[in-house]
Amino acid sequence: MKAIIYCRVSTDKEEQASSLSRQKQELLQLAENEGFEVVDVVLERESGYDIDREGILHVLEQCTTGEVDCLLIQDETRLGRGNTKIALFHQFTKLGIKVYALSNQGELQLSEADNMVLQIVGIVEEYQRKIHNIKIKRGMKRAMDNGYNPEKNLTNRHHAAGRERIKFPIEEVKRLRDNKLTFTEIASTLRGLGYNVSKATVHRRYQEYLSLEKEGSFHIE
Repeated sequence: MKAIIYCRVSTDKEEQASSLSRQKQELLQLAENEGFEVVDVVLERESGYDIDREGILHVLEQCTTGEVDCLLIQDETRLGRGNTKIALFHQFTKLGIKVYALSNQGELQLSEADNMVLQIVGIVEEYQRKIHNIKIKRGMKRAMDNGYNPEKNLTNRHHAAGRERIKFPIEEVKRLRDNKLTFTEIASTLRGLGYNVSKATVHRRYQEYLSLEKEGSFHIE
């Protein structure tokens, strides 16, 4: 498994600097013990109540790309405090990232109260997704009833040799990404619309789109 290490202290005091170094060394040892490949180490001096942290946002970005399998931290308070901790743990769970903590000597175990909050958040999000998907289906059906054909908006420049390329509306993928949905959620939404696609296919096609748009050869209004 590929791991990213995150170490945090809240101040610039000298003893806190030594704490950062100690966290790093202990987590590197944990990675070695577990047989993980460390791909990045992030050290940060920020309050755990602040969610707008450059370091933790970098960690989330790395996890979103699919290049990282797990996150290593000293304990749950290094991830954050209060609601920030719950929100971040929920994000890592949605991304399929396992969180390992030295304090647990393995996967992070949250308190019963924290787990109850996460369950409630998960239920709310699931119903939000259902409502969102219903709205997408209704909008897509209405557009297709009016003659809209999503396949006409797909590029055919990069057909895979010997195998038919799965077609789906890349403009819908872009819109959902702009709304901060994960590739797993986008693939699920597209399947609900009748496009049999995987998370990996959606991610790969989106990267192709970004590359083509950068070159100026692909544009969506």
